[in-house]
Amino acid sequence: MKFYKSKEWMALRQKALKRDNFECQMCKDAGRYHKAENVHHLKEVKTHPHLSLTLSNLQCLCIKCHNKVHDRLESVRAPKFTNDERW
Repeated sequence: MKFYKSKEWMALRQKALKRDNFECQMCKDAGRYHKAENVHHLKEVKTHPHLSLTLSNLQCLCIKCHNKVHDRLESVRAPKFTNDERW
């Protein structure tokens, strides 16, 4: 998506990471530490484009937590083989 390569997004992303001390906020809430690799929109850009560059709409997350928020973990855990016969 073109938005994520824009100068405005890159600058705001850095601002959010600095604000959150480069820490995953979900891990921090659970009493753990993990480096934040992603900056997540609490209200998605597709449905709330007017909030896409609003700092208060951003949350810094590690990759694992970001996948959890977007419910992407099931596809990662799914078995690669669907039948019982493996050769």
